[in-house]
Amino acid sequence: MHDETHDEEDPCGPPGEVPEGAAVLPLIPRELGIHPLLLAVLHAVVFLDGSSEDVLNDAAANEALNYLATYLQRLEGPDLKRIREDMACLADFAKDQKWPQEEFQFFKGFLEDFGVKAHSAQ
Repeated sequence: MHDETHDEEDPCGPPGEVPEGAAVLPLIPRELGIHPLLLAVLHAVVFLDGSSEDVLNDAAANEALNYLATYLQRLEGPDLKRIREDMACLADFAKDQKWPQEEFQFFKGFLEDFGVKAHSAQ
């Protein structure tokens, strides 16, 4: 993950300088059709998990990540199927774009890393 400001218009105003040590995913193109809430979660996870202690408090970030994992583990049925498809699409996109291996692996292993079951509970 790398430091980057985003290209789309910021509804909160012009972007400032991203501090050294802030982990940020590259902008994911709208054309991929990835669910926007999933993208929001992924960007939050990268920031919380990858940013240095100079940028944020580790204990607070870990608590937030634990809650995110808990909510993701609630996915089932069509929602889980959609998220799995979106994550596979993101992994393929990262590979096709020759993004760093770290980002490809992040997408590929994300659901498992967050404890999301292989099959939804019915």
